[in-house]
Amino acid sequence: MPQLADHRSSPWSVFLIFLRLGLTSFGGPIAHLGYFRQEFVTRRRWLSERSYAELVALCQFLPGPASSQVGIALGLSRAGYRGAAAAWAGFTLPSAIALILFALGLAHYGGALPPGALHGLKVVAVAVVAQAVWGMARNLCRGVLRVALMLTAACVVLLEPSAWAQVGVMVAAGVA
Repeated sequence: MPQLADHRSSPWSVFLIFLRLGLTSFGGPIAHLGYFRQEFVTRRRWLSERSYAELVALCQFLPGPASSQVGIALGLSRAGYRGAAAAWAGFTLPSAIALILFALGLAHYGGALPPGALHGLKVVAVAVVAQAVWGMARNLCRGVLRVALMLTAACVVLLEPSAWAQVGVMVAAGVA
């Protein structure tokens, strides 16, 4: 994976970067990938757009959430195995603690939550995902053939949301 900013980081600095992301990023794995792209491709220039897209594609095949796998791989590339553990801990601990506290709070004070609060968070997460998809599409889908391939793939996986359809789309796109 070619890196643009070719220097190592300490596990502690990797932990602090991922802790900040863990404290400020919400949404599911797809939203997290958008935050990661903004932080590590655009802002810190740890890797190129193409390298990031290849890393995300690889992590889609690994067990567990792709965002966790991408974060661990980024930590590994910057600070070795301790960096991988630091990235995982920094990004995961805030969510785990927040979920435990949220569950305990809902158990005791569930009726006090405004009805639209969770819906509002979901809307913001959709905007983050849309921004990430748009940014990656703009940089990776240049030319009529790639745009047509991307639109066809998107339509197929939206119309047939099975795992086999996704694998089929990837194979067909690779052949094309």
